[in-house]
Amino acid sequence: MSSRGLAPAPPAKTVVVYRNGDPFFPGRKVVANPRRFPTFEAFLNEVTESIRAPRAVRNLYTPGRGRRVAELGDLRDGCPYVAAGFEKLKKLDYLHHGGRELRGTRKSEGLERLAFFSPFHSCRNAASSRAPGRFYRSVFRNGDLLSPPFPLPLSRSPSPQWDALLATLSEKADLRSGAVNKLCRLDGTRVSAGEELVDGRYYVAVGPEEYKNLPYVELLVPRDAACRTLRYV
Repeated sequence: MSSRGLAPAPPAKTVVVYRNGDPFFPGRKVVANPRRFPTFEAFLNEVTESIRAPRAVRNLYTPGRGRRVAELGDLRDGCPYVAAGFEKLKKLDYLHHGGRELRGTRKSEGLERLAFFSPFHSCRNAASSRAPGRFYRSVFRNGDLLSPPFPLPLSRSPSPQWDALLATLSEKADLRSGAVNKLCRLDGTRVSAGEELVDGRYYVAVGPEEYKNLPYVELLVPRDAACRTLRYV
């Protein structure tokens, strides 16, 4: 029988699921295969067993902003989620085991968000611990929402040779796709010289593949971190 006219099956997605209200649960990888789970409810039943939830899982939320997943197609490959029953999502730092409760009202969260995006925001403790004559930035791994960013300290002068910098990034990032071919800002624009690097900013190390626009900061940087960095867009 000809396969013409048949739509290809949606690809399977691997997600990491945490238990609602349990900051010490390390998370479990669950494969969302549409062929195996024809309905979202069937997938939730699988999640219940995989994470050994104390009650049936009926909702999945994003750990950062608490957005509810409505259907299987809403899941994003490689992203973390929090499994809950019919109760509300408990705001915890699920991505860092033993994390504290994310306290604060909407007003305080809004102020915190403003501080995060403010170019005048600074962190005295971090600044005091830095070696003189060196500047720092944090680097994410392209498409990896399970690994925290790693620091990349460089001297201010002279500017680092770009090939040498990429070699250092390749060693530190250890990408599955191979060596780091380029360094991107969070908006996906490419950095082409060491002079373009800005102290305290976030960047993404990319291999031979295309840059993946994912919520790296929102999912991998704790809200109660001691220092916030301007998101460069």
